[in-house]
Amino acid sequence: MQIEDKLRQNAGQQPHKTALICGDEAYTYGQLWQAVTAKVDAMGDVKGRLMPLVATSTADFLIAYFAVHVAGAVAVPLHKDLPKGKLDEYSARLSWGSAPEGVADILFTTGTTGNAKAVMISHQTIWANAENLVFSQGFSSDVTFIINGPLNHIGSLSKVYPTIYVGGTIHIIDGMKDIKAFFDVIDRTEGKIATFLVPAAIRMLITLWAKELQKVAQKVDFIETGAAPMAASDMRKFCELLPMSRLFNTYASTETGIISTYNFNDGECLAGCVGRAMRHAQFFITPDGHVACKGLTLMTGYWEDEEATRRVLKDGVVTTADLGFIDDEGRLRLQGRGDDTINVGGYKVAPSEVEDAALAFHGVKDCICVPAEHPVMGTVVKLIVVPHTDYDKKQLILFLKEKLEAYKVPLLYEESTAIRRTFNGKIDRKSYVIASKKA
Repeated sequence: MQIEDKLRQNAGQQPHKTALICGDEAYTYGQLWQAVTAKVDAMGDVKGRLMPLVATSTADFLIAYFAVHVAGAVAVPLHKDLPKGKLDEYSARLSWGSAPEGVADILFTTGTTGNAKAVMISHQTIWANAENLVFSQGFSSDVTFIINGPLNHIGSLSKVYPTIYVGGTIHIIDGMKDIKAFFDVIDRTEGKIATFLVPAAIRMLITLWAKELQKVAQKVDFIETGAAPMAASDMRKFCELLPMSRLFNTYASTETGIISTYNFNDGECLAGCVGRAMRHAQFFITPDGHVACKGLTLMTGYWEDEEATRRVLKDGVVTTADLGFIDDEGRLRLQGRGDDTINVGGYKVAPSEVEDAALAFHGVKDCICVPAEHPVMGTVVKLIVVPHTDYDKKQLILFLKEKLEAYKVPLLYEESTAIRRTFNGKIDRKSYVIASKKA
């Protein structure tokens, strides 16, 4: 089964149901399927080819994406802001390439250091991801899912699949820079809405748009987050603003697919908890404490990179860089990434724990914890802070000393106007580490 089979099925069973909204454009399921088949006819014979698609936040992109699959080709969504030179480079490389049978997509990972990997995703994986989300998060046909992220990334594409699977409505907006547009969509939508928001976007909403969020609380069926750790203080505030909504923290990556999820609006509000394994996925902890995943949601491998594939995918298991444990309830609890850990005099410091504590301080708008070199003490912990107007460094240090063990309290502090992030909302941690090594 392909997700396009569900699209065709919905077009036959509910042709007049709204399937897709983007700006002033709206397509029923009947119209959307008609547009897809027309695009297939225009493509000609492209079976087996790798088809680069600029992933604009438009209906045209989604129609082309579905059409490539129906035509038997492989979709390669590329970031809409990719420089022309890079786009030409990818297109030339793809024009001569091929992929194993059953591969639906090739998705390029963030690649913050310039070493982006091309992850092959099968039709089976797309179907399994769809069912995982449908059955674990309760997608329904009467919900409108607002997609606000880049459509070349698993975070947004994976929300297209379950919405089509259940016959719901997709509403695409171009990012979260225009927050009024986001709330306008909620106001105009009849019935319930759902969406995916990275933690940085949630922090912006609860800090600057709390009143507006409360006004639409009754219309919010559920909101999912992921991609990066979310501060415990932000989780609690989000629950207060949306007391009747389901708020999911999901564990997923391009390589593993959608693995587990946890509704943190459950009274416990456990930071770092990403719940139990979903229908088509399993997880376990390796002897050295890393999260490993298996099941139908895994990638096929890295395109044209067998060596990198063997390092990550072995015997049907993807071993991640994430550290974690499984609690008594069978829930996965994350403890940061092994490659982010800062070694301070033999002690291991997880940057996310320090950031979580700092974000709970009223004077901190945003922050990142990084390693730094001290002329006497060697590697130390440094905190880069985006301050609120009432920021007081001395008070922050006292606050952190109450929350953290002494070796985890940053020795160095720096103020900044913003924290660098990747296009999908993750802290661009690698760029800070590289900069610290050059300093």
